[in-house]
Amino acid sequence: MKGLELNLRGQTGRLMITLKDIVDWASVALVVASGGLAGHYASEGMNGVQWAGAIAAVLGSVTVAVAVRVWPAAQKAKARTDGR
Repeated sequence: MKGLELNLRGQTGRLMITLKDIVDWASVALVVASGGLAGHYASEGMNGVQWAGAIAAVLGSVTVAVAVRVWPAAQKAKARTDGR
C-alpha cells in the first residue's frame, strides 16, 4: 500500500495543497453536482425547455472544468536589462 500513498507534505512537513488543487477539485464538484441534479430531475420527468436548461448547465460546468485545467499560468514580468 506504500506505493499508493500520496505525499502531500513538503520539506517543512506542512500539507502542500495549492490554490490550483482547490480550484481543480471545486470544478470537479461542480460537474458532479450539475450532472447529479440534472439526472435526478430527469428521472422525475422534464419537458423540452427543462432538458435544454439541464444540458446547458452540464455543458457549462464541463467547460469550466476544462478551462481551469488548460488555462495558462500567470507569467512574471522580466526585469529590464538595458540599464534603465
